[in-house]
Amino acid sequence: MESNCVQFLENKTIFVTGAPGFLAKVLVEKILRLQPNVKKMYLLLRAPDNESAMQRLRSEVLEIDLFKVLRKNLGEENLNALVREKIVPVAGDISVKNMGVKDTDLLQRMWSEIDIIINIAATTNFDERYDIGLGINTFGVLNVLNFAKKCVKGQLLLHVSTAYVCGEKSGLLLEKPFKMGETLSEIKKVLDIDAERELMKQKLKELEHQDCSEEEISQSMKDIGMARAKVHGWPNTYVFTKAMGEMLMGHYRENFPLIIIRPTMITSTLAEPFPGWIEGLRTIDSVIVAYGKGRLKCFLADSNSVFDLIPADMVVNAMIATATAHSGETGIQAIYHVGSSCQNPVTFGQLHDINARYFTKRPLVGRNGSPIIVSKGTILSTMGHFSLYMTLRYKLPLQILRLINIIYPWSNYGDNYNDLSRKIKLAMRLVELYQPYLLFKGIFDDLNTERLRMKRKENVKELGGSFEFDPKSIDWDDYLTNTHIPGLITYVLKQ
Repeated sequence: MESNCVQFLENKTIFVTGAPGFLAKVLVEKILRLQPNVKKMYLLLRAPDNESAMQRLRSEVLEIDLFKVLRKNLGEENLNALVREKIVPVAGDISVKNMGVKDTDLLQRMWSEIDIIINIAATTNFDERYDIGLGINTFGVLNVLNFAKKCVKGQLLLHVSTAYVCGEKSGLLLEKPFKMGETLSEIKKVLDIDAERELMKQKLKELEHQDCSEEEISQSMKDIGMARAKVHGWPNTYVFTKAMGEMLMGHYRENFPLIIIRPTMITSTLAEPFPGWIEGLRTIDSVIVAYGKGRLKCFLADSNSVFDLIPADMVVNAMIATATAHSGETGIQAIYHVGSSCQNPVTFGQLHDINARYFTKRPLVGRNGSPIIVSKGTILSTMGHFSLYMTLRYKLPLQILRLINIIYPWSNYGDNYNDLSRKIKLAMRLVELYQPYLLFKGIFDDLNTERLRMKRKENVKELGGSFEFDPKSIDWDDYLTNTHIPGLITYVLKQ
């Protein structure tokens, strides 16, 4: 009989990268709350030294609202004692060999003690600089693997990727690993990851020799990342570099047990430690907030397209469940999609209707103290329709303003022209970045995840739902109306 998750975590030493990140914090809180007898957690934070890492841990992790349930249950003093006993903040960086850990004694101690390695560190900017994306999402992942292989007690490396490494494929998308050098392009036959790094280095060297400004270098690195992604069939630098990271892990892991979790669009917590906690605007949230503020009246989307959403606590539950199921299985490599499109899909049309109902009944308050009135937006299902809409609604008025600015340069319309021009450029850039997901036609098969859910069904019942990760249990209307949108307003907008 498979041991349950709480028992599995007992007396384990766990290494977690990306500790200040949204998902990592939910994981750390969950483990401390449900299994205070975890032996130790090493948390990697980007910081110049361990003292700075501890400061980041306190201000960005332990002192935030997410930990209020644990703080209330234990009391401030006992929580501090638990943190001192169980958590070791480590200053480092996955883009550097040995995780950037400079203290050799600490390194040796980590390699001798760690049982489970969980890699959550990533840069999630769609148009990230190519050098940074490769450094963290691709070769940083290889550094994590090499570190894990030196852990003498290492039972498992659990790597968090993204379901959207599939690119823009449609239909049923299977839980299968990438082969080394696999490409999504119909023209390019092979993806040489080392050659991509050399190309990036050469371009960076050229820019530095041309005495370019930091801003120019940054933009060029972003442009080359997007260009290389599209050459190989991926829509942006983020998913391209994440896919290459998966390839390197699979190719160089040897027999080290490797589980890759591919979540879809992660949203606020459904239940634990309390409903609705979220940090920052994530994917669909930018659309929700912009609409609620009355700034978004037109959407590029297909009303029938499935938006694959999954609450953060469900992702964490799936992570712990997969680690419990596979820890110590020599040679295992498995992929788990963690999403909702296969089991409990929600469409953009449904999302828009729920959003419209919510902000009509409970409008946000504007700067002048008045409620912001919203109306149902215009949904356009192709980029062509969206461009035409933008031309008729904004670009023609923009051209008129520009003409006035030329004829009457002393008028104050110049400021209006520049302001509107910037807004249109920003809107079009964001639409181009998000287009692959707004018009996405794929459904993520989750057969491996469903098998695990079925296998753990009795244990989940015994634990009172503490490790629930079945999307069929979500009522989307209730969750979005009473949990997610209120969570956004409380924890992101601070209203």
